[in-house]
Amino acid sequence: MVTSFVILIIGFAALVWSADRFVYGAAALAKNMGIPTLIIGLTVVAMGSSAPEMMVSASAALAGKTDTAVGNAVGSNITNILLVLGITALLRPLSVSSTTLKREMPLVLLVSVASWYIFSDNFFSFGEGIALLVGFIVFLVGLVIISLRDKNQADDPFVSEACEDIPDNVSTGSALFWLVVGMILLPISSHFLVGSAVDIAKYFGLSDLMIGLTIIAIGTSLPELAACIAGVLKNEDDLALGNIVGSNLFNLLAVLPLAGIINPSIIDPSAANRDALIMIGATIALIAMSLNLRGARRINRIEGGLLLVAFIAYQGYIFSQIG
Repeated sequence: MVTSFVILIIGFAALVWSADRFVYGAAALAKNMGIPTLIIGLTVVAMGSSAPEMMVSASAALAGKTDTAVGNAVGSNITNILLVLGITALLRPLSVSSTTLKREMPLVLLVSVASWYIFSDNFFSFGEGIALLVGFIVFLVGLVIISLRDKNQADDPFVSEACEDIPDNVSTGSALFWLVVGMILLPISSHFLVGSAVDIAKYFGLSDLMIGLTIIAIGTSLPELAACIAGVLKNEDDLALGNIVGSNLFNLLAVLPLAGIINPSIIDPSAANRDALIMIGATIALIAMSLNLRGARRINRIEGGLLLVAFIAYQGYIFSQIG
Protein backbone atom coordinates (compact mmCIF):
# COMPACT_ATOMS: atom_id res chain seq x y z
CA MET A 1 0.00 0.00 0.00
CA VAL A 2 2.88 2.38 0.77
CA THR A 3 4.27 1.65 -2.70
CA SER A 4 0.91 2.51 -4.27
CA PHE A 5 0.82 5.85 -2.43
CA VAL A 6 4.36 6.68 -3.58
CA ILE A 7 3.49 5.81 -7.19
CA LEU A 8 0.30 7.89 -6.91
CA ILE A 9 2.20 10.98 -5.75
CA ILE A 10 4.92 10.56 -8.37
CA GLY A 11 2.25 9.93 -11.00
CA PHE A 12 0.40 13.14 -10.15
CA ALA A 13 3.62 15.16 -10.19
CA ALA A 14 4.74 13.67 -13.51
CA LEU A 15 1.27 14.15 -15.01
CA VAL A 16 1.08 17.84 -14.10
CA TRP A 17 4.65 18.53 -15.22
CA SER A 18 4.29 16.69 -18.54
CA ALA A 19 0.97 18.45 -19.24
CA ASP A 20 2.66 21.80 -18.66
CA ARG A 21 5.54 20.88 -20.98
CA PHE A 22 3.11 19.62 -23.63
CA VAL A 23 1.12 22.86 -23.60
CA TYR A 24 4.32 24.92 -23.55
CA GLY A 25 5.66 23.14 -26.62
CA ALA A 26 2.33 23.15 -28.47
CA ALA A 27 1.71 26.86 -27.83
CA ALA A 28 5.25 27.85 -28.81
CA LEU A 29 5.10 25.73 -31.98
CA ALA A 30 1.72 27.18 -32.93
CA LYS A 31 3.06 30.70 -32.50
CA ASN A 32 6.12 29.91 -34.63
CA MET A 33 3.76 28.61 -37.34
CA GLY A 34 2.05 31.98 -37.47
CA ILE A 35 -1.21 31.08 -35.72
CA PRO A 36 -2.74 34.24 -34.15
CA THR A 37 -2.00 34.71 -30.46
CA LEU A 38 -5.71 35.08 -29.66
CA ILE A 39 -6.52 31.65 -31.11
CA ILE A 40 -3.62 29.98 -29.27
CA GLY A 41 -4.64 31.59 -25.99
CA LEU A 42 -8.28 30.52 -26.30
CA THR A 43 -7.52 26.95 -27.41
CA VAL A 44 -4.11 25.46 -26.61
CA VAL A 45 -3.41 27.45 -23.44
CA ALA A 46 -7.02 27.29 -22.20
CA MET A 47 -7.09 23.51 -22.68
CA GLY A 48 -3.84 23.06 -20.78
CA SER A 49 -5.41 22.72 -17.35
CA SER A 50 -7.64 19.88 -18.59
CA ALA A 51 -4.83 17.85 -20.15
CA PRO A 52 -4.29 15.74 -16.98
CA GLU A 53 -8.00 14.91 -16.77
CA MET A 54 -8.05 13.92 -20.45
CA MET A 55 -5.15 11.51 -20.10
CA VAL A 56 -6.44 10.00 -16.86
CA SER A 57 -9.92 9.45 -18.30
CA ALA A 58 -8.48 7.89 -21.44
CA SER A 59 -6.28 5.56 -19.38
CA ALA A 60 -9.19 4.60 -17.12
CA ALA A 61 -11.50 3.91 -20.08
CA LEU A 62 -8.84 1.82 -21.82
CA ALA A 63 -8.57 -0.21 -18.61
CA GLY A 64 -12.33 -0.82 -18.69
CA LYS A 65 -12.97 1.62 -15.81
CA THR A 66 -15.64 3.81 -17.43
CA ASP A 67 -17.06 4.75 -14.03
CA THR A 68 -13.66 6.05 -12.97
CA ALA A 69 -13.39 8.13 -16.15
CA VAL A 70 -16.90 9.55 -15.59
CA GLY A 71 -16.15 10.22 -11.93
CA ASN A 72 -12.95 12.03 -12.89
CA ALA A 73 -14.78 14.49 -15.18
CA VAL A 74 -17.76 15.10 -12.90
CA GLY A 75 -15.70 15.07 -9.72
CA SER A 76 -13.19 17.53 -11.17
CA ASN A 77 -16.00 19.99 -11.94
CA ILE A 78 -17.40 19.68 -8.43
CA THR A 79 -13.92 20.05 -6.92
CA ASN A 80 -13.07 23.06 -9.11
CA ILE A 81 -16.10 25.02 -7.92
CA LEU A 82 -16.52 23.91 -4.32
CA LEU A 83 -12.90 23.36 -3.27
CA VAL A 84 -10.71 25.40 -5.63
CA LEU A 85 -13.00 28.42 -5.91
CA GLY A 86 -13.90 28.18 -2.24
CA ILE A 87 -10.27 28.33 -1.09
CA THR A 88 -9.44 31.05 -3.62
CA ALA A 89 -12.34 33.29 -2.54
CA LEU A 90 -11.39 32.81 1.10
CA LEU A 91 -7.91 34.12 0.33
CA ARG A 92 -9.32 37.15 -1.47
CA PRO A 93 -12.78 38.08 -2.82
CA LEU A 94 -12.98 37.63 -6.59
CA SER A 95 -14.37 40.33 -8.87
CA VAL A 96 -15.80 39.31 -12.26
CA SER A 97 -15.44 41.69 -15.20
CA SER A 98 -14.83 39.43 -18.18
CA THR A 99 -17.64 39.29 -20.75
CA THR A 100 -16.18 36.01 -22.00
CA LEU A 101 -16.73 34.38 -18.60
CA LYS A 102 -20.26 35.78 -18.31
CA ARG A 103 -21.03 34.23 -21.68
CA GLU A 104 -19.49 30.86 -20.86
CA MET A 105 -21.00 30.32 -17.39
CA PRO A 106 -24.55 29.61 -18.64
CA LEU A 107 -23.00 27.26 -21.21
CA VAL A 108 -21.34 25.30 -18.41
CA LEU A 109 -24.76 24.89 -16.80
CA LEU A 110 -26.34 23.80 -20.08
CA VAL A 111 -23.68 21.17 -20.70
CA SER A 112 -23.91 20.00 -17.07
CA VAL A 113 -27.65 19.37 -17.51
CA ALA A 114 -26.96 17.58 -20.80
CA SER A 115 -24.43 15.35 -19.02
CA TRP A 116 -26.99 14.49 -16.35
CA TYR A 117 -29.44 13.52 -19.11
CA ILE A 118 -26.81 11.25 -20.69
CA PHE A 119 -26.22 9.52 -17.35
CA SER A 120 -29.95 9.21 -16.55
CA ASP A 121 -30.37 5.87 -18.35
CA ASN A 122 -27.25 4.50 -16.58
CA PHE A 123 -25.50 3.85 -19.89
CA PHE A 124 -22.85 5.93 -21.63
CA SER A 125 -22.93 5.14 -25.34
CA PHE A 126 -20.45 5.74 -28.15
CA GLY A 127 -22.93 8.07 -29.87
CA GLU A 128 -23.32 10.17 -26.72
CA GLY A 129 -19.56 10.49 -26.45
CA ILE A 130 -19.32 11.61 -30.07
CA ALA A 131 -22.14 14.13 -29.54
CA LEU A 132 -20.26 15.75 -26.64
CA LEU A 133 -17.05 15.83 -28.66
CA VAL A 134 -18.83 17.49 -31.58
CA GLY A 135 -20.19 20.03 -29.10
CA PHE A 136 -16.62 20.72 -27.99
CA ILE A 137 -15.47 21.37 -31.55
CA VAL A 138 -18.46 23.67 -32.19
CA PHE A 139 -17.72 25.54 -28.97
CA LEU A 140 -14.07 26.09 -29.86
CA VAL A 141 -14.86 27.24 -33.40
CA GLY A 142 -17.62 29.54 -32.15
CA LEU A 143 -15.39 30.99 -29.43
CA VAL A 144 -12.61 31.78 -31.91
CA ILE A 145 -15.01 33.33 -34.46
CA ILE A 146 -16.68 35.53 -31.83
CA SER A 147 -13.31 36.58 -30.43
CA LEU A 148 -11.90 37.49 -33.84
CA ARG A 149 -15.00 39.47 -34.84
CA ASP A 150 -15.29 41.36 -31.55
CA LYS A 151 -12.97 44.35 -31.77
CA ASN A 152 -13.22 44.88 -28.02
CA GLN A 153 -12.19 41.29 -27.27
CA ALA A 154 -8.55 42.27 -26.88
CA ASP A 155 -9.56 44.44 -23.92
CA ASP A 156 -11.31 41.54 -22.17
CA PRO A 157 -9.19 40.77 -19.06
CA PHE A 158 -9.62 37.00 -19.32
CA VAL A 159 -8.59 36.90 -22.99
CA SER A 160 -5.63 39.25 -22.54
CA GLU A 161 -4.37 37.36 -19.48
CA ALA A 162 -4.68 34.00 -21.27
CA CYS A 163 -2.72 35.33 -24.25
CA GLU A 164 0.03 36.56 -21.94
CA ASP A 165 0.69 32.94 -20.93
CA ILE A 166 1.86 32.04 -24.45
CA PRO A 167 5.65 31.45 -24.45
CA ASP A 168 7.69 33.88 -26.52
CA ASN A 169 11.04 33.59 -28.33
CA VAL A 170 11.08 29.77 -28.19
CA SER A 171 12.87 28.03 -31.07
CA THR A 172 10.93 25.53 -33.15
CA GLY A 173 13.37 22.79 -32.16
CA SER A 174 12.86 23.47 -28.46
CA ALA A 175 9.08 23.64 -28.91
CA LEU A 176 9.07 20.27 -30.69
CA PHE A 177 11.28 18.75 -28.00
CA TRP A 178 8.93 19.72 -25.16
CA LEU A 179 5.89 18.73 -27.21
CA VAL A 180 7.31 15.22 -27.73
CA VAL A 181 8.39 14.94 -24.07
CA GLY A 182 4.86 15.82 -23.00
CA MET A 183 3.29 13.39 -25.47
CA ILE A 184 5.46 10.54 -24.16
CA LEU A 185 5.17 11.22 -20.42
CA LEU A 186 1.46 12.09 -20.31
CA PRO A 187 0.14 8.59 -21.11
CA ILE A 188 2.85 6.86 -19.05
CA SER A 189 2.23 8.94 -15.92
CA SER A 190 -1.57 8.67 -16.27
CA HIS A 191 -1.30 4.87 -16.62
CA PHE A 192 0.64 4.49 -13.37
CA LEU A 193 -1.55 7.07 -11.61
CA VAL A 194 -4.76 5.23 -12.45
CA GLY A 195 -3.26 1.86 -11.52
CA SER A 196 -2.08 3.05 -8.11
CA ALA A 197 -5.37 4.88 -7.44
CA VAL A 198 -7.31 1.69 -8.20
CA ASP A 199 -5.10 -0.32 -5.82
CA ILE A 200 -5.59 2.22 -3.02
CA ALA A 201 -9.33 2.47 -3.63
CA LYS A 202 -9.78 -1.30 -3.56
CA TYR A 203 -7.90 -1.45 -0.28
CA PHE A 204 -10.36 1.03 1.26
CA GLY A 205 -13.41 -0.49 -0.44
CA LEU A 206 -14.14 2.38 -2.86
CA SER A 207 -16.14 1.83 -6.06
CA ASP A 208 -14.75 2.72 -9.48
CA LEU A 209 -16.94 5.83 -9.56
CA MET A 210 -15.72 6.97 -6.14
CA ILE A 211 -12.10 6.57 -7.24
CA GLY A 212 -12.71 9.17 -9.92
CA LEU A 213 -14.79 11.44 -7.67
CA THR A 214 -12.27 11.55 -4.83
CA ILE A 215 -8.61 10.58 -5.25
CA ILE A 216 -8.27 11.33 -8.96
CA ALA A 217 -10.62 14.34 -9.17
CA ILE A 218 -8.91 16.13 -6.30
CA GLY A 219 -5.45 15.29 -7.59
CA THR A 220 -6.08 16.47 -11.14
CA SER A 221 -7.67 19.69 -9.82
CA LEU A 222 -4.50 20.70 -7.96
CA PRO A 223 -3.13 22.58 -11.04
CA GLU A 224 -6.33 24.66 -11.12
CA LEU A 225 -5.92 25.42 -7.42
CA ALA A 226 -2.32 26.52 -7.94
CA ALA A 227 -3.28 28.62 -10.97
CA CYS A 228 -6.18 30.28 -9.15
CA ILE A 229 -4.10 31.15 -6.09
CA ALA A 230 -1.35 32.54 -8.33
CA GLY A 231 -3.96 34.51 -10.26
CA VAL A 232 -5.51 36.25 -7.27
CA LEU A 233 -2.09 37.00 -5.77
CA LYS A 234 -1.29 38.85 -9.02
CA ASN A 235 -4.70 40.59 -9.00
CA GLU A 236 -5.78 38.62 -12.08
CA ASP A 237 -9.23 37.64 -10.81
CA ASP A 238 -10.69 36.91 -14.24
CA LEU A 239 -7.84 34.57 -15.11
CA ALA A 240 -8.34 32.70 -11.82
CA LEU A 241 -12.07 32.32 -12.40
CA GLY A 242 -11.47 31.64 -16.09
CA ASN A 243 -9.32 28.63 -15.19
CA ILE A 244 -12.31 27.12 -13.39
CA VAL A 245 -14.97 27.97 -15.97
CA GLY A 246 -12.80 26.90 -18.90
CA SER A 247 -11.66 23.72 -17.19
CA ASN A 248 -15.25 22.72 -16.34
CA LEU A 249 -16.36 23.21 -19.94
CA PHE A 250 -13.45 21.19 -21.27
CA ASN A 251 -14.01 18.46 -18.67
CA LEU A 252 -17.55 17.87 -19.92
CA LEU A 253 -16.99 18.41 -23.63
CA ALA A 254 -13.48 16.99 -24.11
CA VAL A 255 -12.68 14.77 -21.09
CA LEU A 256 -16.04 13.10 -20.44
CA PRO A 257 -16.61 11.97 -24.07
CA LEU A 258 -13.50 9.80 -23.92
CA ALA A 259 -15.24 7.42 -21.51
CA GLY A 260 -18.14 6.78 -23.91
CA ILE A 261 -16.03 6.71 -27.06
CA ILE A 262 -13.30 4.39 -25.77
CA ASN A 263 -15.41 2.08 -23.60
CA PRO A 264 -19.22 2.48 -23.96
CA SER A 265 -20.81 0.69 -21.01
CA ILE A 266 -23.24 0.69 -18.10
CA ILE A 267 -22.35 3.30 -15.48
CA ASP A 268 -23.03 3.55 -11.76
CA PRO A 269 -26.56 4.98 -11.14
CA SER A 270 -25.08 7.35 -8.54
CA ALA A 271 -23.50 9.33 -11.38
CA ALA A 272 -26.96 10.60 -12.36
CA ASN A 273 -28.83 10.32 -9.06
CA ARG A 274 -26.22 12.08 -6.93
CA ASP A 275 -23.05 13.42 -8.51
CA ALA A 276 -24.38 15.08 -11.67
CA LEU A 277 -27.03 16.82 -9.56
CA ILE A 278 -24.34 18.09 -7.16
CA MET A 279 -22.37 19.33 -10.18
CA ILE A 280 -25.42 21.19 -11.50
CA GLY A 281 -26.11 22.70 -8.08
CA ALA A 282 -22.49 23.85 -7.74
CA THR A 283 -22.62 25.42 -11.21
CA ILE A 284 -25.84 27.29 -10.36
CA ALA A 285 -24.18 28.56 -7.18
CA LEU A 286 -21.18 29.76 -9.21
CA ILE A 287 -23.43 31.67 -11.62
CA ALA A 288 -25.49 33.18 -8.79
CA MET A 289 -22.36 34.37 -6.97
CA SER A 290 -20.63 35.68 -10.10
CA LEU A 291 -23.59 37.40 -11.75
CA ASN A 292 -25.22 39.00 -8.73
CA LEU A 293 -28.53 40.60 -9.71
CA ARG A 294 -27.80 43.48 -7.36
CA GLY A 295 -25.01 44.53 -9.67
CA ALA A 296 -21.98 43.55 -7.59
CA ARG A 297 -19.91 41.16 -9.68
CA ARG A 298 -18.02 39.67 -6.76
CA ILE A 299 -17.52 36.35 -4.99
CA ASN A 300 -16.83 37.21 -1.34
CA ARG A 301 -15.18 35.32 1.51
CA ILE A 302 -18.49 34.22 3.06
CA GLU A 303 -19.53 32.64 -0.24
CA GLY A 304 -16.10 31.04 -0.55
CA GLY A 305 -16.52 29.56 2.91
CA LEU A 306 -19.93 28.18 2.02
CA LEU A 307 -18.50 26.51 -1.09
CA LEU A 308 -15.71 24.90 0.95
CA VAL A 309 -18.16 23.65 3.59
CA ALA A 310 -20.33 22.21 0.81
CA PHE A 311 -17.31 20.33 -0.59
CA ILE A 312 -16.45 18.84 2.80
CA ALA A 313 -20.09 17.82 3.31
CA TYR A 314 -20.22 16.22 -0.15
CA GLN A 315 -17.04 14.23 0.41
CA GLY A 316 -18.28 13.15 3.83
CA TYR A 317 -21.57 12.00 2.33
CA ILE A 318 -20.09 9.88 -0.46
CA PHE A 319 -17.60 8.25 1.93
CA SER A 320 -20.48 7.44 4.26
CA GLN A 321 -21.93 5.31 1.45
CA ILE A 322 -19.03 2.84 1.50
CA GLY A 323 -20.21 -0.65 2.20
